[in-house]
Amino acid sequence: MASGAEQPEAAASGRADRAGDERAAAQRLLARREVALVRADNPGPFTLEGTNSWIVGRDPAWVIDPGPALDTHLDALARELSARGGLGGIALTHDHPDHSEAVAPLLARCGPAPVAAARGAVDLLLGDGDMAGPLTVVATAGHAPDHLAYVLGEIGFSGDAVLGRGSSLLIPDPGALTGYLTGMERLRELHLALLAPGHGPLVTEPDAKLQQYVAHRLERERMVLDALVRGLRTVDELLDDVWADAPPQLRGAAAVTLAAHLDKLADEGRLPAGVERPPWPIPLGGVGREALGPES
Repeated sequence: MASGAEQPEAAASGRADRAGDERAAAQRLLARREVALVRADNPGPFTLEGTNSWIVGRDPAWVIDPGPALDTHLDALARELSARGGLGGIALTHDHPDHSEAVAPLLARCGPAPVAAARGAVDLLLGDGDMAGPLTVVATAGHAPDHLAYVLGEIGFSGDAVLGRGSSLLIPDPGALTGYLTGMERLRELHLALLAPGHGPLVTEPDAKLQQYVAHRLERERMVLDALVRGLRTVDELLDDVWADAPPQLRGAAAVTLAAHLDKLADEGRLPAGVERPPWPIPLGGVGREALGPES
């Protein structure tokens, strides 16, 4: 009997050991690629532990997503940049405030440097396959129409396209869901060893995570189609049925993502007549669109 009781404990210990080994390997890879994390002190249910700002390289260094304009966060970024030979450039995964608000004050502290993004008044206007300093761009629309991921060797910086925990909110711009699924497959094709997300912990098994994200979206689509076949047509009916697992505080996020699913079905000629679409835009607060949170 004693040996039987020990087996679950041994299995749990083995999983913990493997997780520890993966975290150690991830830290070694970050060190080898000269990547540092500076996390903003803006934790919450929607930003998780806070916004992750990533500093890459040295002499000079690039910053991916300088984050919110918090004095303590700006101080920490400036210290790390000074230790790395200064600021060489800023690359934005997207322009939501919890990722981009600190651009101007960081430039004021650390001197002029090019700002790279997919839209806006920036120095480098980026598209899929472009370079920003040492970083290669992968278009990952869905969470935002301007969303980009960046790749440095075996590391992908995924912004809000892939989070360290939970799933990403999709904004219902034209082609959002189709673009998102395409972006996930593009990242999978790169056979990355590590994902460094915009919120949450490192993703040490990128392929499994990306497969999970794609499967999650396709399962939601299947559930939406099933609900439509059963005659559900209003926003509340579809949310109650398809997103029954979403807590009340994330119902707004689920409604936004429902709109993205309906848009995809409409584009493909698979949306029945008479389906109510969630209103958009909806009031946003907190840290911008992220105030809606990563929907489940």
